[in-house]
Amino acid sequence: MKKTASVLFASVLAIPALAIYFADPLTTMQLEAIRATVTIYIAVALLCFLISEITKNYSQVDKLWSILPIFHAWNMASIGNFNERAVLMASLVTIWGVRLTLNFARRGGYSWKFWEGEEDYRWTILKEKMNFKQGWVWSLFNLFFISLYQMGLLLIMTYPMLFVLEGGNELGGLDLIAATLMLGFIVYETIADNQQWNFHLEKHAFMNSTGKSGHDFEGGFNQRGLWNLSRHPNYFAEQSIWVTFYLFSVAATGEWLNWTITGAVLILMLFQGSSNFSEEITASKYPEYASYQARTSRFIPNISKLFRSRNKMALKV
Repeated sequence: MKKTASVLFASVLAIPALAIYFADPLTTMQLEAIRATVTIYIAVALLCFLISEITKNYSQVDKLWSILPIFHAWNMASIGNFNERAVLMASLVTIWGVRLTLNFARRGGYSWKFWEGEEDYRWTILKEKMNFKQGWVWSLFNLFFISLYQMGLLLIMTYPMLFVLEGGNELGGLDLIAATLMLGFIVYETIADNQQWNFHLEKHAFMNSTGKSGHDFEGGFNQRGLWNLSRHPNYFAEQSIWVTFYLFSVAATGEWLNWTITGAVLILMLFQGSSNFSEEITASKYPEYASYQARTSRFIPNISKLFRSRNKMALKV
């Protein structure tokens, strides 16, 4: 995990720097947007670090994961004088953020005492690993990866908006495709999160009524619905949302490659490492998980399973 974090942190600094160096010079409006958003980024990242170090709750960034991109998006839209494409992009980010915030809230992520709330269980497990037993090592990890890196990623994810600030090409077919796909992936992620939520409600009700362990309820982990098509349908959707978001910068410029693709690339890298760690934990808890891994795709849904299920139902009829 430390090695993954180091690679990700180096990437979030190096890739944009190299890309900007070899790309066309930034415009005055783009520089203004970068200055404004980076100021917010540094202030909030350092605040999250201080609060987490004082309270020992290391999910401070998690509380802002779905909120801060909304502020970044509308900040840039205002600098772009609220042109149509910028407003469309900021609106989509808002829909994404509100939906994800509500999902995080129902899991106990927020509290009236803002520094409290449920902490991601993976931080506790990671902290107990041998390399993090020394407090100062964990504090450095908290500063550079949990706080600065993750907050930096939240910023870079929204940076395709830099290429729409001055209008660019008129709204067209690619904008429609990007907006439709992004909304579709938000719906997909919503369904996946609801299926996971309902599974765990049923699992805990089963445990309370029978006195049995979670292992006795369908193997202990969700294999229903979208979770039958891939092991992380919510992660698949989240990655796809930000890859699709990048397409708006393509629509504005007419060029398929610009340096703001960094956000989408880093999201893909982050979820690869995050899912590796999550699956390591899950496999150690549930013996059947290895079999599930062998037959089920990690991210991309195996649509052929749907057709096989329909064929079996047709044969029964």
